[in-house]
Amino acid sequence: MSALSISPASGPARRPIRELPDELVSQIAAGEVIERPASVVRELVDNALDAGARQITVRLLAGGTRLVSVEDDGGGILPPELAVALKRHATSKIASLADLESVGTMGFRGEALAAIASVSELSLLSRVQGEATAFLLDARTGELRPAARAVGTTVEVKELFFSTPARRKFLKTDATELAHCVEAVRRHALAWPSVGFAIWHEGKLIEQWRATDARSTRVADVLGADFIEQSVALAGQAGPLRVTGHAGLPDVARSRADHQYAYVNGRYVRDKVIAHAVRSAYEDVLHGQRQPVYVLSLEIDPTQVDVNVHPTKVEVRFRDGRAVHQAVRHALENALAASRAGEAPIAPTAFAAPSAQGPAPWQQPATDASRWTQPSMRFAAREDLPGQPVSDLSLLWQPSTPASPAATFSSGSPPDTAAPLPAGDWPLGRALAQLQGVYILAENAQGLVVVDMHAAHERIVYEKLKSQAGDDDTQAIASQPLLIPATFPATPQEVATAESSAEALRLLGLDISPLSAKTLAVRAVPTSLAQGDAVELARSVLAELAQHEASTVIQRARNELLATMACHGAVRANRRLTLDEMNALLRQMEQTERADQCNHGRPTWRQVTLRELDALFLRGR
Repeated sequence: MSALSISPASGPARRPIRELPDELVSQIAAGEVIERPASVVRELVDNALDAGARQITVRLLAGGTRLVSVEDDGGGILPPELAVALKRHATSKIASLADLESVGTMGFRGEALAAIASVSELSLLSRVQGEATAFLLDARTGELRPAARAVGTTVEVKELFFSTPARRKFLKTDATELAHCVEAVRRHALAWPSVGFAIWHEGKLIEQWRATDARSTRVADVLGADFIEQSVALAGQAGPLRVTGHAGLPDVARSRADHQYAYVNGRYVRDKVIAHAVRSAYEDVLHGQRQPVYVLSLEIDPTQVDVNVHPTKVEVRFRDGRAVHQAVRHALENALAASRAGEAPIAPTAFAAPSAQGPAPWQQPATDASRWTQPSMRFAAREDLPGQPVSDLSLLWQPSTPASPAATFSSGSPPDTAAPLPAGDWPLGRALAQLQGVYILAENAQGLVVVDMHAAHERIVYEKLKSQAGDDDTQAIASQPLLIPATFPATPQEVATAESSAEALRLLGLDISPLSAKTLAVRAVPTSLAQGDAVELARSVLAELAQHEASTVIQRARNELLATMACHGAVRANRRLTLDEMNALLRQMEQTERADQCNHGRPTWRQVTLRELDALFLRGR
């Protein structure tokens, strides 16, 4: 036997139980709070905001690894309290359990300064109003001496992780760490528009956001004016819960979830309830795995949210998660419901349109809302609509008034000359022709509109079916029993979910019951999904039910079934339409919510402006 081997009989050598040194305890705790320089920036900016700062300046060297300095003009720290501030679990934010359960400050745990000081060279310089001078405390030596400074506090953190070299090896390049530091400040800046922020790196000003009274101004400063132009403002109230912010249009969704900002009482959070609510609101208008862009701010009673979940304070737990989910989802859905197809066009570029009487200038669209009233388009009742392709489009779109401008066109080719559009111009314009049996070409005041007729009609039918189905989740989806039940081995959680959610499964058209302690049997599935994989469907539904509220899962499943029905009920490509039918489709789009995207998130129409057409032909005006 090798000399290094240990006999099984003897076992490992017994080690005595003993207390860890205070310094080692602090370094272990620092690993939970301080992950990289950006963590230091986040904690110090939190403290500055709690001190009532109106201007915060962050100075960095080598991406924050050599120096992180945060200066503020807040209330400052009294000289006797400077040394206490560096002790673990020392804080001015809370004093009792009642305070902990209703935290209204950014910081409260009393760990940040002690954790930072244990893995760096930290100094604390502060002056309180009324004091003749500021005082500087060196965390390593404990020396306290007078110094010069205006009212406020400066925290300098040098040589981060110098005492734990292994941790320092895990840091990325200076450029990467700098980007994380800037992102940490950006998150604070979006939530605190009344506070000015400046970031300096290697002596150069790289970002600055001046204080403002308007939240939209700060959002435009931080994320760019394009974000404001390509987003919609949202506001919702559900009892004491208030939701505000900006939601990006589906067209500007990104491949990564790197432009998603959610705040609870001014604190940036990453929360599954909020994330799922946002995804649910966008699922009808986003294509594939595209990620929405948004800035959401939730104002809630502090007693209804637990912020003491994780040392980094980026995770929270809501007392009533379902109410938060519904409030966020409904606020987003209402904001996204408005379609740009129904908006008044912007002032058109002046140009002449050929006509029999010579050039006639385009007229400015009327701004009076009464001038925008269009003949209502009646959606004809069709018993075969949900499940069968439409055979006669003229039965789907029927003008309620015969005096429709579309009636002046025949079903043949468009006339050689066209009269100018009327003063009450339609946003999607007037149909001109059909291209390859797939696209509708129309003209409006801005130029050319191209419409994917199947995608557009699919959205129209889908929204109609949703309105007919209503919000009643108590009506079960039609199901079809399986001749031979599909069985599969199930985890204990899947078995428990199937037993506890039997009623929810019934409403979804599913019959899933235990066959044994470790096996589930699928005995019925929704009729429209009878040809699918029953086991895969059962697993996915059980996973959703285990993670989210049953009512949310039921609503999503119903919408997916309605979307499938709408896809089959919509007009197919290569179907020739008359000009009357094309115009009727355009008018219906203008009256339909979320008409800019089909059920799968693909765009339904695109505008080609006259300026873009001129550029194609090198034409100057």
